[in-house]
Amino acid sequence: MSGTDVDSAEVLRVLTAVRERAPLVHCMTNVVVAGFTANVLLAVGASPAMVENAEESAEFAGIADALLVNLGTLSAERSRAMRLAAAAAQAHDKPWVLDPVAVGAMTFRTGLAADLLAHRPAVVRGNASEVLSLAGAAGAGRGVDSTVGAEAAVGTARALAARTGGVVAVSGAVDQVTDGEQLVEVRTGHPLMTRVTGVGCALGALVAACCAVEDDRLLAAVAATTVLTVAAEEAAVLSRGPGSFAVALLDALDALDGPTLDARTRARAAR
Repeated sequence: MSGTDVDSAEVLRVLTAVRERAPLVHCMTNVVVAGFTANVLLAVGASPAMVENAEESAEFAGIADALLVNLGTLSAERSRAMRLAAAAAQAHDKPWVLDPVAVGAMTFRTGLAADLLAHRPAVVRGNASEVLSLAGAAGAGRGVDSTVGAEAAVGTARALAARTGGVVAVSGAVDQVTDGEQLVEVRTGHPLMTRVTGVGCALGALVAACCAVEDDRLLAAVAATTVLTVAAEEAAVLSRGPGSFAVALLDALDALDGPTLDARTRARAAR
């Protein structure tokens, strides 16, 4: 994979590894999306586990193959558990993903996210406003929503990736994924993704699953993003609206194959 191209064969290789190895993904995510996140992981063949208390989070982070820390719904207990889990993942050399939901909009979570960066996440995944705010730039957002496009955060994402030594994935109409040097644009996806609660959060868990089986963090993040967005295009064809889309997305993830990945990514690249 080089330049801005998505290599569908490499994406399929990562997806196949997830299906064969069934990585255990420790999900510390928000209460709104926990069930949907678990179902997305199951649909691609990964194994989800939600361990969120401070007494067990560090221990389980050392057992799991990868960790997701999603800041969507916070409390003092959850934030303590997240700090412990991120530190344990770093200590055990387990990849972990930070999803800085609504960072920049509220002070407490912004400070927590900044502290968590010290534990060097393999991937930071968020919208443009969240990435800008996390990096200390002036973001533009309202809660979980971004009011700027992913392209506006590319420079900041590159700098943040260089600072953490990991990858930064910025979600948008065109997703931007960078390791600080290379930049890959993922052009697949569908507007219905923004009308179902939890699709973006589930992507963070999918990135963690791919990181568990692929050492190239840039490829892992690109593969996860491509898998979800191509499945979304497939699901949209069969959907009448957001309700049926949510169900169809799980089916499309389960059925996703090489020819579909190749056809969808080639079609978007040609536009």
